[in-house]
Amino acid sequence: SRFETCWPALTKDSNGVIIIFNPELPSHLKEAEMWYSCFVQQQPLLDSQCLLVAHHKPGSAGDTENLSLGYPLNKVKLIHSNLEEDPEDVRVEFMKYFRSIITLINESREREEMSIIS
Repeated sequence: SRFETCWPALTKDSNGVIIIFNPELPSHLKEAEMWYSCFVQQQPLLDSQCLLVAHHKPGSAGDTENLSLGYPLNKVKLIHSNLEEDPEDVRVEFMKYFRSIITLINESREREEMSIIS
């Protein structure tokens, strides 16, 4: 991608990564794996700091709700977003994700402070 040179600046000090993809396009799964590799594995971030969002367009067909992801994406939390049918569900999942990231940040800050004190 022509933006790859910018990636180090984007990833510097990042605390979380959200990857949104269209589950109906097989090429999107391949791309999601690439994003995961670059932005999660190479950071390195924990899998819990990553959220995968399979976004279903209005009126999209296919049984993609039972999406089975291969390694390494199968280690990451996957949510399905369908803003026509269930926007509230998506909002709740995002809030859970952000809370978990904030908890991780606070815990690591406390560890740093303790290491400075001791």
